[in-house]
Amino acid sequence: MVMNVSGYATKSAKDNLAPFSFTRRDPRKDDVVIEILYCGVCHSDLHQARNDWGNSAYPMVPGHEIIGRVISVGPKVKRFKKGDSVGVGCMVDSCQHCDACEEGLEQYCEAFPTFTYNAVDRQDSMPMFGGYSEKIVVSDKFVVKIPKGLDLKAAAPLLCAGITTWSPLRHWKVGKKSKVAVIGLGGLGHMALKLAKALGADVTLFTRSPGKEKDARRLGAHQVVLSTDEKQMASVKRKFDLIIDTVPYKHDVNPYVPTLALSGTLVLVGYLGPLEPALHTVSMIMGRKAVAGSVIGGIAETQEMLNFCGKHGITSDIEVIKIQDINQAYERMLKSDVKYRFVIDMASLKA
Repeated sequence: MVMNVSGYATKSAKDNLAPFSFTRRDPRKDDVVIEILYCGVCHSDLHQARNDWGNSAYPMVPGHEIIGRVISVGPKVKRFKKGDSVGVGCMVDSCQHCDACEEGLEQYCEAFPTFTYNAVDRQDSMPMFGGYSEKIVVSDKFVVKIPKGLDLKAAAPLLCAGITTWSPLRHWKVGKKSKVAVIGLGGLGHMALKLAKALGADVTLFTRSPGKEKDARRLGAHQVVLSTDEKQMASVKRKFDLIIDTVPYKHDVNPYVPTLALSGTLVLVGYLGPLEPALHTVSMIMGRKAVAGSVIGGIAETQEMLNFCGKHGITSDIEVIKIQDINQAYERMLKSDVKYRFVIDMASLKA
């Protein structure tokens, strides 16, 4: 048996997203069936829909920042019950037995994680369709609880933008004495500012755009540095323990490395592809500095982040849209015309 579901899909890299009917698998004994209430719109959705990374499979239903309500659970499911508010992020399965999975780092699964869309099911090879739809069926191991009190629609981007910035903050042990900088003020950057501030760090925003200081300070930045200003950049040399680079396109990271403190790390979370121009090593070896990468986070880590956000009242700054406006939202995303994340109200699918 399968479940008939409505959503929005694109059928090629050049097509707009449009209404689409498809099937999901019959729930297994460890599955949770979720009515999708809200779905965040990630830059990755746009890249995948338009095959920017060259690995897209069509038809594609994007969406991996999913907030919903549990409709039913399989007989082996103990952590969730009908009516619970839950979330599903970028992954819905992994091998569960490699070193990474056993450490709770399913995103680094040696057999590769099964992503929420643009993938196939590990057990029955059915295509995976994402959150721009009315329902989803997910293994309970990859479902997270949404703390009471969080605005459900504004919590949706936490499932990607939130965990993508939380994971490096935790891995590099950011706390009250830490000096953290964030490059770029977008969907990822604004979450990095909020989370780093809540962890007690001294937080700086690097930006190429004048006029962002007021908003950056509202979001948690103690200082704003214009990265095109040599004097401002010189004023923060050897300052930062951690720099989170959220820029989603090719850019020069070399100017930021001298601002790292001894043994500091610049971690890339926003861009996939070759660095251009090349990375210069002199400023790295003179101070044991590192350039690293990080991608999303494990399921336990995602739950930890959500619990932290629940305790501190942290959600994303969002603009709610109807599913019928998704193509215009993609065009606005390309122009950075959103503060700071679109979220689809999936009730609009029935309109």
